[in-house]
Amino acid sequence: MGMFEFTGNDPNQGNRKADTLKKVERMKKTLRHEEPDRVPISDFFWGGFTNRWREELGLPDDASPYYHYDLDWICTVPNMDPWIRQFETLEETSRQVVVKTGYGAIMRKVFDCPMPEFIGWETDTLEKLEAAEFDDPADRRRFYSAGDNQIAGVGDGFERNSPPWIETVQSLWPDFAVYGSITECSECMTRLIGPQNHMMWLAMEPERMGKVLRRVGQFYLDSVKAAIEAGGQWLDGFVIWGDVAYKKSTFMHPDVWREHYKPWVKAISDHAHANGLDVIYHGCGNVDAIFEDYIDIGIDAYNPMEVKAGMDAVELRRKYGHKIGFCGNSDIQVWETGDREAIRREVLRKLNAAKGGGYIFQSDHSVSSSVSGKTYDYIVKLVREYGDYPLELGEYDEG
Repeated sequence: MGMFEFTGNDPNQGNRKADTLKKVERMKKTLRHEEPDRVPISDFFWGGFTNRWREELGLPDDASPYYHYDLDWICTVPNMDPWIRQFETLEETSRQVVVKTGYGAIMRKVFDCPMPEFIGWETDTLEKLEAAEFDDPADRRRFYSAGDNQIAGVGDGFERNSPPWIETVQSLWPDFAVYGSITECSECMTRLIGPQNHMMWLAMEPERMGKVLRRVGQFYLDSVKAAIEAGGQWLDGFVIWGDVAYKKSTFMHPDVWREHYKPWVKAISDHAHANGLDVIYHGCGNVDAIFEDYIDIGIDAYNPMEVKAGMDAVELRRKYGHKIGFCGNSDIQVWETGDREAIRREVLRKLNAAKGGGYIFQSDHSVSSSVSGKTYDYIVKLVREYGDYPLELGEYDEG
């Protein structure tokens, strides 16, 4: 999952701004595969990038890329931890902290490193997993209370006592198309028991794991229902976090994914759609083997479409037409070079996928600390210059 930082929020809770209504309509038309006024743009930003961007562009300490560039949409994170509890600090120095989270995950965060390390799990046997009883998915603390939660708190940064989700949603609502988010079964298992245990137990005890996954799937479906009840009037869409692949293919055989995971992704998507919310699915890695399944589910857009895993939005548009939207796929490794000609070529070529709508411009994962602030500034200006409809991409037009 990409990490992101919320700063500079407008506390105004009045009527939505006219510019924001344009953003909402821009997103909706795009996801209906119609051409709006211009290609939507946003991203997920590492805190390290945001600090670098502020310094390089001479911006104030509370400046936010979302507000500075008037980006189109933003994703918010309620408390998805199975157990709602404060982090248990196991070790803390000036260099690092080790905590146990509400997933029962033991995580080391070295402050100078971009991402944390999982070093253990409280739920370390299948028997413990079968016996685990999660806190109520509709517990009001998930939405209305400040507190520690793993996804918001332990990533490229480290945060204790994250603000109430509903306050974050309401503060962003006047200025952006606001999406809520939820993990699905596979993403939960990565945090709850670790990827190795997940794959091994699934292979060795498929019936027992199948029962667990049905229970976890229902938990997150109920969590979505509660989140939409809490924040639905301020939400424009929902993101499903569900990494199920690596650089070459899916972690498991596609038929195993279809049996145990797909039904819950569909149930979450269907419930969001029934409440008028668009759905973006975030899954890293190469999902070619199951890409048509996301079309079958009715996902509105797939994100992040990692180039290093062989995903290419332009080629996928040729293959699938406008059966699904794309969100991302601009090569972050090219961005990190700072080579303006290479970046220009990368950005303009990917805009071919936006013909006829159906494409939201973003990186192919998240904007890392290795991307300079001036580079991102250049990229936004390129998208704004060449992203107006009808698209005119010059030598990079691929027909």
